[in-house]
Amino acid sequence: MNIPSDVRAAAERAEKALAPTFAAIERNARVCTERVLDVFSEFRVSESMFAQSTGYGVGDTGRNTVDRIAASIFGAEAALCRHQLVSGTHTISVALYGMLRPGDVLIYATGTPYDTLRPVIGIEKQGSGSLMDFGVEYDEVDLMQDGSVDLHALGEMLDRYGERVRVVAFQRSKGYASRRTLSADEIGEACRFVKGRTKRALTFVDNCYGEFTSEAEPCALGADVMAGSLIKNAGGGMADAGGYIAGCAEAVELAGYRLTCPGVGPETGASLGQTRNILKGFFYAPHTVAEALKTAHLAAYLFAEAGFHVHPAAGEQRYDIIQAIDLGSPELLVRFCGGIQSASPVDAFAAPTPGEQGGYADKVVMAAGTFVEGASIELSADGPMREPYTVFVQGGLTYESARLGIMNALAALRA
Repeated sequence: MNIPSDVRAAAERAEKALAPTFAAIERNARVCTERVLDVFSEFRVSESMFAQSTGYGVGDTGRNTVDRIAASIFGAEAALCRHQLVSGTHTISVALYGMLRPGDVLIYATGTPYDTLRPVIGIEKQGSGSLMDFGVEYDEVDLMQDGSVDLHALGEMLDRYGERVRVVAFQRSKGYASRRTLSADEIGEACRFVKGRTKRALTFVDNCYGEFTSEAEPCALGADVMAGSLIKNAGGGMADAGGYIAGCAEAVELAGYRLTCPGVGPETGASLGQTRNILKGFFYAPHTVAEALKTAHLAAYLFAEAGFHVHPAAGEQRYDIIQAIDLGSPELLVRFCGGIQSASPVDAFAAPTPGEQGGYADKVVMAAGTFVEGASIELSADGPMREPYTVFVQGGLTYESARLGIMNALAALRA
């Protein structure tokens, strides 16, 4: 790769400065890996579980065991972990539609959710089968200036709607926003607050990008339900598709009825040979997330040093794998993504260009030379074509390859 020597030197300088941060990330990965291996041992994972089922998939022992393993890893009572969940947004939709009924109130306690969930709720594009189309009411509470949940305002809203509130949702990561990511501890505290104000409401966490960034997950700290994608953190770069919904047995059962149909639920769904990759993904996930976290810190250091505004800062405690860099112009945003793409293992020859993307209001430019299409745990970069032209970098299956991608992106801005 044609990476200038001064950029390579800057990366080495960054790594020396970030050595304590990298060591803390690796310690967390060791703790999470031990938890995963303990669960695998408890549920007696064996070759026989990798056998594929077809058709209805009734009696698929491997698939059913994966559900129980996911629940245990995430500190939940039950889980639904399936390759039929096609994306993070679909997974979250299945969970919300499962829990909510006409006349119920859904409250987002972290402000307006990210672009692709707005049509699902009905904030945008009503008439397409959104929750609001089916009579679910929606309200939201803005985060406080420091990025924390406004418990006072949330409490007032809970009192106003009373027992009509069925779901209080928390978006852990930032999406295409500039706010900070919430920790699992913060979310757990907010969930406990909600449970102290209302008995009927279920607390739900969009956990995308946050899995394995700390020792405990939201369900282990008080959340009723959480959901995420298997082609992000939880799949460890091994899962070909899928998502998970973990939490209390009631909510998971309702999600199963939504994924299939009432009366059938989670007892069906052919594994089609995906069980091995899903389990392998959980095994790899703590290590792969650590590689992605180190990549994010490196990007923050290099681009801050180059004069760009980054959030979060290098060395700052992280609760997701996303690094945001304000590039200031559409040209630099496209060139950055081009630098990531040209250092990718797949489609390195492609040139990212802005285009329409389903679920997004603005044109989006994306770099993703990934083995699994759209896998955000592999090194990728994307951003909406709107001011301040922020690129959102995430992933990195190996730090060694992702390091090259970040350096190449910096070099591309000088071209």
